[in-house]
Amino acid sequence: MNKAITEGADLTPPQFNEGLQFWSDQDGTPGSTTYATAGTAVIVPADSDFGDCIEILKTNTVQKLRYTGEIPVLSGCYLRITARVKAMSGNLPSVRIAGWAGALGGAHVTGISEAGPSTALTAYGEIVEISAIIGAGNRSGVDMVWGTSPVYGHFGLDMTGSSGGVVRVESIVIEDATHVFHRNMMDWVDVRDFGAIGDGVTDDSTAFEAADLAAGGRTVLVSGGSYFLANHVTFESKVRFEGTVVMPDNIRLALIQNYDLPSYVEAFGDEELALKKAMQALMNFTDHESLDMCGRRIKLTEPLDVHAVVENQDTFANRRVLRNGQLESDGSPSWDTEVFTALATYSSAATTTLSNVAGISQIPVGSLVEGTGVGREVYVRAKNVAAGTITLSLPLYAAPGQQTYTFRRFKYLLDFSGFTFLQRFNIADVEFLCQGKCSALMLPDDGLAFQVRDCYITSPLDRGVTSTGHGCSGLQLDRNQFLSNEQSQNVANRHTIAFNVNANDCKIRDNRAVRFKHFGVIHGTGHMVQSNHFFQGDAAQTDQRTAGIVLSASHSLTIVNGNYIDNCYIEWTNEHDATPDNVTGFSFSALTVQSNVFYASHAPAWFRFIWLKPHGTGHYINGLNVSGNTFRHSGGGTITRVEEVDTSIATLNLNAFRNITIGGNSFNNIDDHMFNPAIVEMTETAATNVWQADMAKYLAFGGKSRRVTSVVAHSHISDSSGNKIYTMPYAVPSLGADGTEIKVYWSEPVKGRVHTTVRIDNPV
Repeated sequence: MNKAITEGADLTPPQFNEGLQFWSDQDGTPGSTTYATAGTAVIVPADSDFGDCIEILKTNTVQKLRYTGEIPVLSGCYLRITARVKAMSGNLPSVRIAGWAGALGGAHVTGISEAGPSTALTAYGEIVEISAIIGAGNRSGVDMVWGTSPVYGHFGLDMTGSSGGVVRVESIVIEDATHVFHRNMMDWVDVRDFGAIGDGVTDDSTAFEAADLAAGGRTVLVSGGSYFLANHVTFESKVRFEGTVVMPDNIRLALIQNYDLPSYVEAFGDEELALKKAMQALMNFTDHESLDMCGRRIKLTEPLDVHAVVENQDTFANRRVLRNGQLESDGSPSWDTEVFTALATYSSAATTTLSNVAGISQIPVGSLVEGTGVGREVYVRAKNVAAGTITLSLPLYAAPGQQTYTFRRFKYLLDFSGFTFLQRFNIADVEFLCQGKCSALMLPDDGLAFQVRDCYITSPLDRGVTSTGHGCSGLQLDRNQFLSNEQSQNVANRHTIAFNVNANDCKIRDNRAVRFKHFGVIHGTGHMVQSNHFFQGDAAQTDQRTAGIVLSASHSLTIVNGNYIDNCYIEWTNEHDATPDNVTGFSFSALTVQSNVFYASHAPAWFRFIWLKPHGTGHYINGLNVSGNTFRHSGGGTITRVEEVDTSIATLNLNAFRNITIGGNSFNNIDDHMFNPAIVEMTETAATNVWQADMAKYLAFGGKSRRVTSVVAHSHISDSSGNKIYTMPYAVPSLGADGTEIKVYWSEPVKGRVHTTVRIDNPV
């Protein structure tokens, strides 16, 4: 390094015998007097010890000897100044190496040491060697620490003490001493060589930037110490930390060449702080799209509020990834759920607003809202304290005009809720170790295409992934493991939910969830729920079961395909509709449930795999495909049927069913099998002109036999004498008290067997 830095630089002053005009009795700066005219020094030729040398009579309190030439002082370079002296007569002074520090433009740099250690001369004729090292870095062995402001110096020596003595000085030597501190051919530079102090107080930002600039492809070493950085610092070079850095919360450290969590842990000496600073850099410029945790487990003492950490970004739309590590709660009280109650007013005219909220200032944004007429997974999206209003994530279906609500603010390992819009953020291969003390992940208020893939969400206290707004738009949950904290609890006692969705176009694929209350509560439309396995039974084999998937938008536009739905069911509701009565609209429509495995063990006969629950009047099914599924029960006994309408709030308009396809399903230990169209065999062994059948066991969701689309004879139809009859019958549907019966009318009494095709719906 020394050769690379000083090659071409003139460090050696001229010999004294070249003229006293080069040597000043002042600072050596332009305009200083020189010994050529001072009359207090002469050249001594052929001294027995020194050869040609200068002899000086000390007449001043501090007798200076300075070279008038400017010796360059370069960052990263250390200069050793050496002189041999001997006292000849008179009073014996003390001597020291000294200099004058100059900045660009010739200004004097003050506030630094400009003199080395002092040595007393004790005898005449005794040769004494004095030396000092000058450099930018505050390092052991550096006598004069000049920092980075000086760019040159006037060097020489001082004589102090009593005047009147005569001293001879051999020609002064200035040489590069960088090798004293660094090995030759080194592949790193040290920030201390560029003026870093490392006392935890002095701002070392400029020194860090200077070291990075000088590295030129080498590694920057942050040697031992605590370095305060008051300004943003970006390292373009690779950095190695032996010391640590201290920065204000809003100041960023960007490590371009080694942007990973272990490097930040080394930089800050604290894993939790390191993660915050690394996330802060991720959402600004690091020339990296992802933060690799490198398999580290970080124990958090409080929820990591990502927006508060980033501080300068309310919206962000570039792809970013957090990957490959573990986040763990330390279980301290900072993770405790906050619970508040407040009286508030609600009107369906303002579907997502609570007004006149008492004590609104104490209610945190992001709180779960509970109360009469409040559907599942409704959250506080925003609040206006001055107006006394709260904005809800979803409408309330049957809230009274005024009531007391409960607000629960769960705590999350990663909380993105402070972002007003966040797009394309990914979390990959991260385990959320909630320890039954906290929840895992809260999404931003708004955004697009947030992805969580190949992650473990382990033992969340309340929730796995929560959306309190529209930050779930285009959400992708892929190949994750959701492991409940309530696995030992019976189903009826569970409250934990793996995830919820409020917005549209989510992809929930290839996940596995174990023993939650619900796997997912899904609002919005355009979703794909595909190839997941979620099971929710309990070891006690209780009768209680809960929904695995809750679809809370009646017009669903959703595909549920290829899942293993184990000891739970699909519930289709409109509980997030502020005006739940159907007057106009598509009602319950556009849902495909296809190629799934539905399984239950030791379930009661009343258990169903698909529940439809209207929360208002006038609803009907308008577009439903249930095909290619396997419905199976084991463990003794049977299930009466696989589907039903929950009429505890309202019923369906059975006369309005349209566009329903149910077929190709298999049923094991299920008493009644549903089809639409249902092809039912009718047999009469005694001739009669009216054949009658009740189709109720085949008709889905309590539907009526609204249409008979065909009656096809199986073999011949005959009269009572056995004669073949060729006349065509006609059918009358929707008979009986429930409209499930049909009658087939013949022109005369006949007997035989026919296959009748019955539908519960009409075409468009």
